[in-house]
Amino acid sequence: MSKLTHFGFQKIGEHEKTEKVAEVFDRVATRYDLMNDLMSGGLHRLWKAFAVSQAGVRKGFRVLDVAGGTGDLTRSFSKQVGAEGEVWLTDINETMLQQGRDRLLNKGIVVPVMVCDAEDLPFPDDYFDRVIVSFGLRNMTHKEKALSEMNRVLKSGGKLLVLEFSKVWKPLQNLYDMYSFSVLPWLGKHVAKSADSYRYLAESIRVHPDQATLQKMMEEAGFVCARFFNLTAGVVALHTGMKL
Repeated sequence: MSKLTHFGFQKIGEHEKTEKVAEVFDRVATRYDLMNDLMSGGLHRLWKAFAVSQAGVRKGFRVLDVAGGTGDLTRSFSKQVGAEGEVWLTDINETMLQQGRDRLLNKGIVVPVMVCDAEDLPFPDDYFDRVIVSFGLRNMTHKEKALSEMNRVLKSGGKLLVLEFSKVWKPLQNLYDMYSFSVLPWLGKHVAKSADSYRYLAESIRVHPDQATLQKMMEEAGFVCARFFNLTAGVVALHTGMKL
């Protein structure tokens, strides 16, 4: 029998999760960026800009954007690495990846694009200078395996950045819950035509590891100097770690 894992608040077989998550993103791909702006009031752009500032990417670097979806971070990094560097846009969901590829091409940005599973990255050991995963880790079935794979493909001295929804400051929890379970599904229904997808979003945040737990998971995956930055009262956190 398949082991059980979380799909939001549901417990399902591990073999089912990838398909169910794919269905969520297939439904919302065309409205994904608009929904991000509406849900966060545009704050997601500031969160991503902070992640880019902490990455310290330089010309000639090789960067892997895991679960990169519609390509916001790939666009920023492609400007920083220049013609000498590489930025790979990857995602397990082909529909999201097509959106990202088309958006980048429309801006004249050509990068390698690949459908791949973060738990089994098709790259050699010690290849990238930076790996980043933005709002994707919580959707992965075996987060520990994904983190280990990201460590494997990083060079010695390379850096992992994980930008993800996290545990909000406790005094704001009730207000945040009201917003998450009332407003988000309403927006999902009327804008993305899928209330269930955004109900899953709210639930998946609640079952994702909190800041300290994720920091420990990164350390157990082999990262050193692991730390996190709380953004917007912990609604989002940026975790970073280095490979020895």
